[in-house]
Amino acid sequence: MYKILLLLVLCSAGVGLTAQTFDVTGVITDAENDEPLIGASIIVVAAPGDGNVKGTVTDIDGSFLIEDVTVGTELRISYTGFAPTTVTVENQEPLTIALSSDVQALDEVVVIGYGTQTKRNVTGAVSTVDSETITDLRPQKVEQALQGTVAGVNITTQSGAPGAGLNIRIRGVSTNGQNAPLVIIDGYQGDLSTVNPADIETITVLKDAQAAVYGTIGANGVILVTTKTGEKNQPTRISYNTYVGTQESSRDLDLLNATEYALLLNETYAAGGQPLPYPNAANLGTGSNYQDVVFGNAPIMNHDLTASGGSDRITYSLGGSFLDQEGIVGGEKSAFTRATGRVSLGVDLASRLKLSTNVIYTYIERNSLSENGLGSVLFNALNAPPTLPLVDETGAFTLVPNTPGLGIEVINPAAQIANTFNDYNLNKLNGQATLDWNLIDDLTLTGRIGFNTSNSESRVFNPEISYGGKVFDVTRSSVNQNGINDNNYSFDLYGTYDREFGVAHQVTATLGTTVYRELGNGLFATGYDVPNNSVEFADISLATGTSPEGARDVSSYSYDERRLSYFGRVQYNYNERYFATAMLRRDASTKFGPQNRSALFPSFTAGVVLLDENVLPENNPIDLLKVRLSYGILGNDQILNNGYIGTLSGEATYIFDGVLVNGTAIGALPNPALQWEEAKKFNAGFDLNLLDYKLSMVVDYFINTRDNLLISNIPVSGIVGTAAPGSAAPTVNAGAVRNRGLEVALNYRERLNSDWRINLNYNFTTLDNEVLEVNNGTGFIEGGGFGVGQLAPSRMEVGLPIGYFYGYQTDGIFQSAADLEGAPSQIALGAEAQPGDLRYIDTNGDGVITPDDRTYLGDPIADVTMGFNAQVSFRRFDFTAYAFASLGSEIVRNYERALSDVNRLDYYLQRWTGPGSTNDVPRVTTAATTNRVFSDFYVEDGSFLRLQTVTLGYTLPLTIGNRDNSSLRLYFSGNNLLTFSDYLGYDPAASSGAPIGSGIDFGFYPIARSFLIGANLSL
Repeated sequence: MYKILLLLVLCSAGVGLTAQTFDVTGVITDAENDEPLIGASIIVVAAPGDGNVKGTVTDIDGSFLIEDVTVGTELRISYTGFAPTTVTVENQEPLTIALSSDVQALDEVVVIGYGTQTKRNVTGAVSTVDSETITDLRPQKVEQALQGTVAGVNITTQSGAPGAGLNIRIRGVSTNGQNAPLVIIDGYQGDLSTVNPADIETITVLKDAQAAVYGTIGANGVILVTTKTGEKNQPTRISYNTYVGTQESSRDLDLLNATEYALLLNETYAAGGQPLPYPNAANLGTGSNYQDVVFGNAPIMNHDLTASGGSDRITYSLGGSFLDQEGIVGGEKSAFTRATGRVSLGVDLASRLKLSTNVIYTYIERNSLSENGLGSVLFNALNAPPTLPLVDETGAFTLVPNTPGLGIEVINPAAQIANTFNDYNLNKLNGQATLDWNLIDDLTLTGRIGFNTSNSESRVFNPEISYGGKVFDVTRSSVNQNGINDNNYSFDLYGTYDREFGVAHQVTATLGTTVYRELGNGLFATGYDVPNNSVEFADISLATGTSPEGARDVSSYSYDERRLSYFGRVQYNYNERYFATAMLRRDASTKFGPQNRSALFPSFTAGVVLLDENVLPENNPIDLLKVRLSYGILGNDQILNNGYIGTLSGEATYIFDGVLVNGTAIGALPNPALQWEEAKKFNAGFDLNLLDYKLSMVVDYFINTRDNLLISNIPVSGIVGTAAPGSAAPTVNAGAVRNRGLEVALNYRERLNSDWRINLNYNFTTLDNEVLEVNNGTGFIEGGGFGVGQLAPSRMEVGLPIGYFYGYQTDGIFQSAADLEGAPSQIALGAEAQPGDLRYIDTNGDGVITPDDRTYLGDPIADVTMGFNAQVSFRRFDFTAYAFASLGSEIVRNYERALSDVNRLDYYLQRWTGPGSTNDVPRVTTAATTNRVFSDFYVEDGSFLRLQTVTLGYTLPLTIGNRDNSSLRLYFSGNNLLTFSDYLGYDPAASSGAPIGSGIDFGFYPIARSFLIGANLSL
């Protein structure tokens, strides 16, 4: 018995010794130069289920201390720019841990659609934006994180108003229809506008034939968004990010003040032989500045909170965000609010069965003003006379006179804002559930259900109001209310077989099917005579009046479209040196008739590592050189619904019992042979890494040819009734466009010493756009608008860029009567030329100036776009700057009303006043002239350089409870700080996004300049 007791005591002592705790110290250094690393993270790897977080960061000497550890404890060490490592504590001796530079970028996993690939093995043109870049940019919308960061991707704004849409173009404008790329969020088709940027882990852009796995919906490129998830065996981490700030107009246009305006108007009337409207112009002073009236400082605020973690079988990530932004024009009348909630969950149901889900809820409220057109708020602010006070002696808004010189469109913009009530709200729920079953070691079956469901409501209240006999007068109050329900569902089922054969061969094969359905409906109603003429009673149920026809205006629509797809992909890897991928997809869509309901979309990509560390001698500056080649055919089914069948959407009059009765008739003539557009994409490029992976270069040359573009209104015999109301000529696949260009992306990153680290990125893209075919009888398609009642200023025509500007070319100004002698007559444009008028070129040489003399005046497509990004860190300070440039595009100035009495930009102070005074700006007069027809006088260089974001931050290490590795980062950020451009308007980057008619500035709501103060708290 004594011996047994002694043995038990000794065992207990041994256990006690084994479990003894102690403090561990150490130093983290740079393996390359042996300098200490400041702020490196050291975390104790917790046992599964342990909710405690223990860790720290290194101090200024690279030293660290962690208390109460035991022999066998694992420490995970990580630091940005270095490869993470894990060490095991074996005793109480101080640790010296050297981190190597992270040259494993080639091993990063890249999402490619229905699977992933390591970056080294990727053979297509693929670019990735990570969460760190998104954090640096702090965009309000996800699309803004792509501008200047990804070569070949151009983002233009439809408006600077909060919540306004953005246009994404990947490698140019390829079609006269829908050019927006496909968006895939965590594997299902989604919408970027409903995603909180802080929830995103990575954004991957597929630009070439790599996107062919998406078949008929991938022609415009694919954007793959991966949201954040938790990590296994990690305690709960909490991240809270917030910023508040102010916004202001980034630019004010130089308008005439009251005195300048009055003097110019006196000259205008005198030239027309009329009495002077302002005999005492010198006493007017500066007058009213309506730009200052409509523009103002606007607050912005954002909060987002995320909690994530995991056990040995479960990972989770939960987050919520709230963005509140007022507009710099109209304040709350153009405000935007977005609230999101997200739940991401991963569960290992069994050793070979895994379930992952992700659900995002989004709520949006948006108010909007009239913008980007004739009669918009900014249009009125630029054209309203500065001699008119904002309000009259009674305190009411001053009415802009209804005179020939001011027309019936220009009204007081402040009154317009006060009487605008446009409300919109959206509830959207979208997500996916994925089940992965590792059937055998090399084969995984994946099933995924994705869904989007949204309900939106909008209300527009038009109060009874008089602007003094203007076109915007409202004689009966009305309310328009709309309700729209949109839904789509997708089901993916595919298997992935991944196996190595021998020591050099690896094959990954994917085979699957996708079923997609989208359906929805909309209801639109209008009621009149709103009680008390008040927005508080603006509801259909309260509106008592009917339309002049005697009934409430009600309309509706519904749709139900489906797609069935089968796809296969085989990826081959030989010895990590030779790579090849072949893809084939078959799509069938209800958007097309029986003749062309299905189609095949094949593609092939290949790559070869010509040089790497295995074949190069030591100290060679080249680390890796890989060449890539791809070709594929993709589709675009974003066309009108039911174009292949006839619908009763036209109007007709019938006689029943001798009485005329309004009825319906066939609408646009159907075309049963309609089919989707085809994108033939070729790409050749190479990836080069130098100087121990510090410098990387990615170069791609591409040719994208889009065939079978849909051309509407193909001429047919009028006997079929195409001229009837609601009817139209058929749509036919009869066009083609080609884009080609060069993309170059450079990245240099290096740790200079223990204090300094830099990361520099530069990219540029060249683009040549050319229309190859417009087979509609005329050879061109017109679009866009300029002024009132003028011919269309934009065209799509063979041999020229899509949407180019088409108008009259000028050759200076007629200086004297002698200049007019022998000059081609301009009477066909509305008036005969006089000295001081623009001289138009007779391009066809027939001796007269007519619409046939219109010619190419430029185009809105930039020849070169480029981005430059720099990140510099010094100890705990970090500095980031992002810039973007666009060169070689043109933009049309179309915010100046062609009337004598409107205000003008101050360049009219340099107008023609006599022979030799100027050869640039024509005279002013109330008499009829041809100076207002669309010509290159209104076309300007749209090139610009923009400093998009500058951020300065400082990170404080925190110890909160037992969370030693917590931190708080404080930062100051400025967005849209400077734009260098010769353009006279607000924003040279503004665009409606229309393929034919973009780049015409009606007075775009400018992008705000913002100043933000923010904090990032990590616990």
